[in-house]
Amino acid sequence: MNIQKLALIFVSLMASAMAHASNLSNQLESSEYVLLMRHTLAPGVGDPANYRRDDCKTQRNLSAEGRLQAVAVGNWLKAQDIKQAHVYSSPWCRCKDTASLLKFGQYQIEPSLASFFDEMHKAKERTQELEAFITEKMKTKGSQALILVTHHVNIFEYMGENIASGDMVLAKVDGRGRMVSYKLIPRPN
Repeated sequence: MNIQKLALIFVSLMASAMAHASNLSNQLESSEYVLLMRHTLAPGVGDPANYRRDDCKTQRNLSAEGRLQAVAVGNWLKAQDIKQAHVYSSPWCRCKDTASLLKFGQYQIEPSLASFFDEMHKAKERTQELEAFITEKMKTKGSQALILVTHHVNIFEYMGENIASGDMVLAKVDGRGRMVSYKLIPRPN
């Protein structure tokens, strides 16, 4: 292969990568898409007995690997041309740490993102609260991405599919915050 053909292949690959990156960025700039993310690796299931939400030492927290994963996800999102984002987190420390390590500036706590693992009977109520939150935020977010860091149970109830730690869901939503369709985005390495 000559240099011209190699250069043409390289330019084609770069254009394809840029189109993919700008596509995610463009979607998240619109008022139709939100990005839900499961917190990164926090080994175990649920929280220890007698945990307290106001005391991180009593909760299941991110491992060192989970912290690195959160940084990698933030870097990947920025490489997708997502420059600004409104980031909201569950009140649990593993979600707050994930949100912080994405490095989009300050994040805010959102109660509708809180885990209901210990209160599964609240799944429908919490999902309705999430839909109401998304509805309101989509009206005011402008062109910034809306990123919601939450838990496995919340995402499963919202979309009906299990996802791994650090995975993301690009959700297309209607005017009532309900999911119309989604694309699963595996956690980048």
